[in-house]
Amino acid sequence: MVLITDFEKSPSDGGTSRSRTQSSCGYRQVQLASGTRVVQLETYGSAERKLTGKASQSIELDREAAAALVKILREAFPGL
Repeated sequence: MVLITDFEKSPSDGGTSRSRTQSSCGYRQVQLASGTRVVQLETYGSAERKLTGKASQSIELDREAAAALVKILREAFPGL
């Protein structure tokens, strides 16, 4: 699991160089022992994955990272 601390814009590759699968994403709100509230996001892998239903990636966003992500999403999807 990783706590996202900042976002950096990556150069665009046109979006065609990677194959994509689809996955559900689970989320939960958690209060850490430090008192920091985070949102945990987990993806479960594609339907073809050997261990279906098991989290394959997990990330955490604290308040600052969540605010940064909201800004990125609003830039990407105006009127959101």
